Amino acid sequence: MIIRGVLVLCCVVASLADTPANCLFEDIRGSWTFSETERNGDHTINCDTLGSIVYTKTFTLNFPNTVTDELGNQGTWNIIYNQGFEVNINERSYFAFSYYEGNFTSSVSYCDRTLNGWSRDKTVRNWSCFRGEKLSKTLRRENVNLEKEMNTRLFKNDHKMIEDINASQNSWRAKAYPQHERYTVEQMQRRAGGRRKPILTQPAPATPEQKVRASFLPENFDWRDVEGVNYVSPVRDQESCGSCYAFATMGMLEARLRIATRNQRQDVFSTQDIISCSELAQGCDGGFGYLIGGRYPHEQGVVADECNPYTAQDDPCITDTTCSRTYVSEYKYVGDFFGGCNEELMLDALMEGGPLSVAFMVYDDFESYSGGIYHHTGFKNGYNPLENTNHEVLLIGYGVDADTGEKFWTVKNSWGTDWGEEGFFRIRRGTDECGIESEVTQATVIP
Repeated sequence: MIIRGVLVLCCVVASLADTPANCLFEDIRGSWTFSETERNGDHTINCDTLGSIVYTKTFTLNFPNTVTDELGNQGTWNIIYNQGFEVNINERSYFAFSYYEGNFTSSVSYCDRTLNGWSRDKTVRNWSCFRGEKLSKTLRRENVNLEKEMNTRLFKNDHKMIEDINASQNSWRAKAYPQHERYTVEQMQRRAGGRRKPILTQPAPATPEQKVRASFLPENFDWRDVEGVNYVSPVRDQESCGSCYAFATMGMLEARLRIATRNQRQDVFSTQDIISCSELAQGCDGGFGYLIGGRYPHEQGVVADECNPYTAQDDPCITDTTCSRTYVSEYKYVGDFFGGCNEELMLDALMEGGPLSVAFMVYDDFESYSGGIYHHTGFKNGYNPLENTNHEVLLIGYGVDADTGEKFWTVKNSWGTDWGEEGFFRIRRGTDECGIESEVTQATVIP
């Protein structure tokens, strides 16, 4: 894994995250003490306050994703973007967000400690609360938002940018979407994933074995048409809420459930349950595929959409408790750890298990995409002072353009069917375009 650090934006605005925390891989790697309460809770445990400490464990987090305890037992760990980390060892799983003080306007990250987190055993029983503290201190990281103007003005399509995009290349086409102008600049930013601090990774080099395996795969594949059968659930619209992570991950579980049951189950899962009820996400301010497509359905399960219909708002949790829940048995990053992914592994995972939840950087020109194979042109919307966001979407296929030979991924978006290619888009493959081959999650659904 090669983490190149935080991309420095032009000095108009410092980018924001799903929480204000900004803790990188090297901040987290090292030895930690976990202070843990009694292991007698269930999945409803409240960890707002820690309670009496019963267990104290020392874990050393090593490169790239191995962990050892003070007795020499081994396990694995994963950083969750720049927000927190998960540790799996001794048949237990721990997760906590990194500690911060402040808010999205001005904050300080203390990467040598965590907020109160949750721990449970591998069978999702015997829950406890814990707090982590790193044995070696990490310098604090300050984040100040220099944007003074509230972004309440309406978004405007930049027709000059669209003309420039279409005149400069012929791989894809741009157009103005009048419906975008009902949103504010801030709401458009939310639709594109919110203002995360962009952490750039480079895909892991493919091994000779991975290349050989990928070479046997078909040149074109799409889960919407496997011998005439469609396994992908309908495109939906997240509207002004920053809930792309919920739509992408629920879309992944919906598709994988259809595949596992040969379309006997065609559930549409509740994204509002994620937004309103999950402590692993930040509602309309964003979330992460690894947590919401993996850890949450593994621990809590997901419910049908009618059990808590979508409102596109941070409403209270009112999910019908009588609804049955669908769970996942396992989940992981493609490549096993953040930064371990590459094109070949994605191809294999897509074919083997079904659609994948992927994250990529949304730039201004992407919002005007109407068809073709997208790549970032560098053109910016003159009306939008904000840029660089991370959007979560669903990877459903891949192919090669018959005329140009350009390789592409086929992706399901959550901006409605009147955007792009009936709600889908294609993007360059094999070049890590906008980071799309770096942060990829998969999960195994229990039918």
